[in-house]
Amino acid sequence: MNLLVVDDEETLRSVVSQVLSADGFEVAEAASAEEALEAFRAGAHQLVITDIRMQGMSGIELLTQIKEQSPDTQVVIMTSHASLDSAITALRAGAYDYLVKPFESLDLISAVAGRAAEKARLVSQNRELLVELKRTNEELQEANLILKEMALKDGLTTLYNHRYFQESLAHEIARSKRGQKPCSVVFMDVDNFKVYNDTHGHPEGDRLLKTLAHMLKSNLRSSDLAARYGGEEFVLLLPETRKDAALKIAEELRRVVEGYDFPGGEKQPLGRVSISIGVGCFPEDGCEPAELMAYADSRLYAAKHGGKNVVFG
Repeated sequence: MNLLVVDDEETLRSVVSQVLSADGFEVAEAASAEEALEAFRAGAHQLVITDIRMQGMSGIELLTQIKEQSPDTQVVIMTSHASLDSAITALRAGAYDYLVKPFESLDLISAVAGRAAEKARLVSQNRELLVELKRTNEELQEANLILKEMALKDGLTTLYNHRYFQESLAHEIARSKRGQKPCSVVFMDVDNFKVYNDTHGHPEGDRLLKTLAHMLKSNLRSSDLAARYGGEEFVLLLPETRKDAALKIAEELRRVVEGYDFPGGEKQPLGRVSISIGVGCFPEDGCEPAELMAYADSRLYAAKHGGKNVVFG
């Protein structure tokens, strides 16, 4: 452990340094508080033993400045019997302990320095432990966020899942009731998806669903919510959106999907990959979540049986 001995009396400084060097410390010396402060700034010392009365800056002033720069550094004050009140002042200012000169025994120097060094080690270990605990806590928080996100998202498409959509729909309808504002749902289904899976295999089918999910996210407002409802069904929640506006959004999505060059789309019954869409709006099509979804589902059913690749509202 690096230790700095500060005293303007060379003989005493030398004696203390020799004792502590013999105890295994890496000892540096300073003949004044100013010199000690310069040495301390140049290289950190975990332990400082300083006289309390020196020409120029006092040991108390040195203690104060060291503690400002490095609160974990342990400082031991050397004082005379006549200056014990100053030693108490030093303890209140943050000194670890004090030594009274002349020393009754050199073993006292070793004992006090050993206790101070042990305190310095414990403080360092505690700080390292706190840093490690903070890092671990941050990792746990990040893991919890990931787990929470996973609980809300569909694993394949990364869109919100069915459960989260239902909760969001209930919340949005309640909000719309309070504010007397409309909201809409857009319920869609990939046309002839089973044919696509049977023709190209499930991995290609999954790739199609992921591409479609990306297209939905790319064409929505920040306030809208897209979710995978189940299988090849997707649903959008459009806050503060009237029926006519929701139909326009649905038609634009239908057109974007119809025009996209999905691999193997030409082998589909309609000659391309397409979606059918049903649109429902609060309050005219349902005042409760289940009613609104039932209406949108009925319109989707009508679209599927009305030629597919259409929007019904």
